[in-house]
Amino acid sequence: MILLLLALLAQSAPFKPEEAPGKMTVPEGFKVTLFAGEPDVVQPMGFTFDDRGRLWVVECLSYPRWLQPGQEGRDRIVIFEDTDGDGRFDTKKVFADKLANVSGIAWGHGGVWLTAVPYFEFIPDRNRDDVPDGPPEILLDGWDLKAKHNVFNKPMWGPDGWLYACNGILSNSKVGKPGTPEDQRIPLNCGVWRYHPVTRRFEVVCNGTTNPWGLDWDEVGRGFITNCVIKHVFQVIPGAHYDRMFGEDKSAPNLYGLIPSPADHIHWAGGNWTEARGGEKHSEAGGGHAHVGAMIYQGDNWPDAYRGHLFTLNLHGHRMSHDVIQPKGSGVVATHAKDFLLGNDPWFRGLDCQTGPDGGVYVTDWTDTGECHNYDKADMSNGRIYKITYGEPKRAKVDLGTLSDEQLLQQLEPARQKNAWFSRHAQRLLHERAAAGKMDCHVALALVTKPAQDESDPVGGLRRLWTAHASGLLEDKLRLKACAEPFEHHRAWAVTLALEDGKASKELLEKFVEMGKSDPSPVVRLALAAGLQRLPVPDRVAVAEALIVHEEDAADINLPLMYWYGIEPIVSSDRGLALSLLSKAKIPLLRQYITRRLSSLAK
Repeated sequence: MILLLLALLAQSAPFKPEEAPGKMTVPEGFKVTLFAGEPDVVQPMGFTFDDRGRLWVVECLSYPRWLQPGQEGRDRIVIFEDTDGDGRFDTKKVFADKLANVSGIAWGHGGVWLTAVPYFEFIPDRNRDDVPDGPPEILLDGWDLKAKHNVFNKPMWGPDGWLYACNGILSNSKVGKPGTPEDQRIPLNCGVWRYHPVTRRFEVVCNGTTNPWGLDWDEVGRGFITNCVIKHVFQVIPGAHYDRMFGEDKSAPNLYGLIPSPADHIHWAGGNWTEARGGEKHSEAGGGHAHVGAMIYQGDNWPDAYRGHLFTLNLHGHRMSHDVIQPKGSGVVATHAKDFLLGNDPWFRGLDCQTGPDGGVYVTDWTDTGECHNYDKADMSNGRIYKITYGEPKRAKVDLGTLSDEQLLQQLEPARQKNAWFSRHAQRLLHERAAAGKMDCHVALALVTKPAQDESDPVGGLRRLWTAHASGLLEDKLRLKACAEPFEHHRAWAVTLALEDGKASKELLEKFVEMGKSDPSPVVRLALAAGLQRLPVPDRVAVAEALIVHEEDAADINLPLMYWYGIEPIVSSDRGLALSLLSKAKIPLLRQYITRRLSSLAK
């Protein structure tokens, strides 16, 4: 083994593109094919799918020396398509070139959305002819050019219709529309943010971790990011503040504590992260501390044994790591499973992995021997995209944009379509049509009238709820009904969506108080706890009082701190209410933190 490792480390060049798949190790029955390799693709930093199943790939030649604003770059967006289903592209076209600092891409709502430090940009292609309608539009600016490899990245459409993305710990950014005064900008470093494609609102979702560079959602809408240096996975909870690699979380006052990762393991053999960069001693645990890309597998090609599992690329381990995600309390626990893919090549640098319309998984490979701390050089001549299928590759010939609203609605039903790729695209298309005032009225009615109880699989009801909300179809009567559904994740999402605008009617507030008191699900209580932070401080009190009496939540990984984050402004602003909360709280951590805050106010 030692001799093999030494031989690999001494390898002066990567395997040839057509040879590399055959060198990889994957479970029995799986096959890796080369979808594209140099010279057809180089430096593939991110990719997205359009509604025809084509890959839109960002070739980033700006890294590691980010260009200054106004400088013309060499980054490109290239469209690849496999027309015959053999697992390799047949057609290629350049959509846009001369771009700079592009680290991520998402397709939808009439164009492509780019993270391109210091800008968040949109390139319109509303007639979908693969030719830009004009130059990139700068939607937001203020991201930090000094962030190096910590730049913002990975825009992905969330279940609620917003565009989510990640931000790194060295990206000390102040975000706003161009021209926004400094004191009106939103500060951000590590964490997750989101942007609404219709209202053009920007907000920070959660804070903490190190340098997240992977983002995905499971079938019930729980978000997950993958991370480096500290533990490798965190659940995306709105309003959460997570463990950090270093520094103080200054995004909110008086946090006192940070939420840990739900992982029960690390992917290296222990010790300082600077010593966790490959090598035999770390291999059994996963290969190293740095993780890029995230995929919760929900396709229809791989065996069901992998469904709902988390997959991420381990940079120093030259592999795809594998975690099993299981419910635990208000959140989950991530347990270690056997690594799914070994690159068996020290040049393998996987950056992203996503499921396609045929259920196969696409993996981008940066192809280099350096890593994010080596700024002096980067091999700009190569790059690969692989496709992993169970059995032989195939092609799902799709063009969801040509489907009727009724046909798109059918894609939301798990019994009709197992591959979540279709439901995600269908949700976004229905959102687009609703925003343009072009949604079929019968489909709009079906979205809000067909109850979740009619589904043998309640996930279909969740998808309709998300789509109805994004499409602007939910009124208070429907929100109240959703809060009473039997599926706990349906009730939790009903709370989250109802509070998107930071306000709630008297009837909804009363319902939230009732749920806080009597709902048996910690998942629902987590949604209520997150929702506290979106409410005006006076409206939080009754809901908070209902939540903090649940002594069974004392050992939960998320709830005690999420309760505290929501009630801290109450404690800080009203001593009488603080004392009342202190007398009612059944969770030791809350009593401790309320007392600590009151003591600091008395000084």
